[in-house]
Amino acid sequence: MKRFAQLILELESTNKILARIDALVRYFQEAPEDDSLWVIALFTGKRPKRAINTNYLREWILEETGLPAWLFIEAYSSVGDLGETMSLVLPAGHSEEDFSLSEWMNKIADLKNQSEEEKKQFVRHHWRHLDITERLIFNKLIGGSFRIGVSSKMLINALAKYSGQEANLLAHSIMGKWEPKSVSFRELLDAENINPDNSKPYPFCLAYPLEKEIQELGQPEEWIAEYKWDGIRGQFIKRNNEVHIWSRGEELVTDHFPEIAEILAKWEGDFVLDGEILPVKNNEVLNFNELQKRLNRKTISKKMLEEIPVSIYLYDILESEQEDLRNKLFGERRKILEDLFTQNSHQGLYLSESISFQNWEDLPKIREEARLKNSEGLMLKNKSSLYHAGRKKGNWWKWKVDPLTIDAVLIYAQKGSGRRSSYYTDYTFAVKKGEELVTVAKAYSGLTDKEIMEVSKFVNKNAIEKFGPVRTVKPELVFEIGFEGIALSNRHKSGVALRFPRILRWRKDKTVTEIDDIEEIKKLIK
Repeated sequence: MKRFAQLILELESTNKILARIDALVRYFQEAPEDDSLWVIALFTGKRPKRAINTNYLREWILEETGLPAWLFIEAYSSVGDLGETMSLVLPAGHSEEDFSLSEWMNKIADLKNQSEEEKKQFVRHHWRHLDITERLIFNKLIGGSFRIGVSSKMLINALAKYSGQEANLLAHSIMGKWEPKSVSFRELLDAENINPDNSKPYPFCLAYPLEKEIQELGQPEEWIAEYKWDGIRGQFIKRNNEVHIWSRGEELVTDHFPEIAEILAKWEGDFVLDGEILPVKNNEVLNFNELQKRLNRKTISKKMLEEIPVSIYLYDILESEQEDLRNKLFGERRKILEDLFTQNSHQGLYLSESISFQNWEDLPKIREEARLKNSEGLMLKNKSSLYHAGRKKGNWWKWKVDPLTIDAVLIYAQKGSGRRSSYYTDYTFAVKKGEELVTVAKAYSGLTDKEIMEVSKFVNKNAIEKFGPVRTVKPELVFEIGFEGIALSNRHKSGVALRFPRILRWRKDKTVTEIDDIEEIKKLIK
């Protein structure tokens, strides 16, 4: 744990990507392979399920420290992270235990079969025998909320630098359904676990927002334009008569979309396809809000299958008959995809439309009208591009329509976590409904550090009520909120749900009397 704690300190002490990569490489060079394997698992979200309910942890920390509940709540409100708060309020501990990371993970895994009293003794014992950094890590591991600022790309680059393997190969290797118990660190690096079963996905190819004039992209005939859909990006795998559907978040979601799996099971051959899962009814793409109703359900009822049918718009093909096609040009892959689509019964599935255009001047109007199709805009793909892992500038661009906007007033604020735990960074906004204010959106991004400090000062001076970490503030600060889409929603008091809300700018030139009215906002729903 000491070596792992040192790694966390090094990662947290710098924002420089190369310095973080070097810290990871040093860890892989020095740590036992079992520990390195767990680092990969933890940093890619493959951590064990929560071993202990956080309500028990709150109860035990009060017993251990003797703090009154109200004081701990105040401390938690200020810090913004439960694991960090617990590590800070405990008396100074002595680092007397030096189990390896893999030994800790095994101990934590064994807790699931222990009684509540045994769990309590385990936790309180180790609180007393770990230093503050080790306790923080320990708290996060047992609470099931281990997160650190290391992206998959950063981790893969560190592994590539350490091992000498190609980054693309490593990215593919660490995806999919593996567990630390089922594979070794060396097998991951040697990519021996690629396709250990028929469900293995590939890393997704991602696009950057268009940051130049489209005329600067070159000759129009070198590009393909498609609609950018607002759904769930997925990979659709059929190997050896097995069908598997993966989301971009590396979640296996086959059971959530049985109608898609049933159609693909009837297709000839083996393949891996890339596309977007969308709610589609009568050949029209519905609002993303409809798709959300199908998510996170253990079972999908027959009624829901009928009321919210889903389909896929296919973009690309990554594998055909066990052959990796990612190094073929996009134009070639598109032709293979079109042939596969034509050869099979595609009732209920769609091939993403290749938009016809002769000149760059033809596209802006098509882009502006994309929202009428419930599309977010356009995708521009170079016909000569390979299917690379992650983002690579120059080959794929997303050219989204300008966001919808409203003016709303800040009514609730909450402090952030980590480095922002001293400032109010999480905001709730409201609009008018007659003489009342109704909440319409939450937003966490869009302000500069200077503006965040200014808002925090306002909240401290103008807080009206306190609900745990949340502060009700005087409705005076007006902001322009941007969002990608809007739909009716029974779950929100305002009656609407906004898609991807964020702060565009602080409207210091406006007062609360000038914010938007909910009935006018509803007119944005198409």
